Amino acid sequence: MAGQVVRMSERKRGKSSKDEAVQSVRGAAAQSQRDLLVALRDKIAGEIDRGVPARDLASLSRRLLEIAEQIEALDAECEVDDVSDAATTPDESW
Repeated sequence: MAGQVVRMSERKRGKSSKDEAVQSVRGAAAQSQRDLLVALRDKIAGEIDRGVPARDLASLSRRLLEIAEQIEALDAECEVDDVSDAATTPDESW
């Protein structure tokens, strides 16, 4: 109950940057997997930039790299090249 009171007072004052980051991740989760990964990447990068305890830095850095690789893989799937385009084009009848 006390947590609800704090949240309500935060809404009256305006959202904190932490609340905005959570909202952007929630909003991205409702969109696409790529949007979610980008939001998570940005959130983790922001946490690292603001400073995290040394015990958390390695795991957050590793997760950041994994997310970047997943984003790259999704982007690569969406790219169309001439070879794949030609392979999917049906032959014309003579």
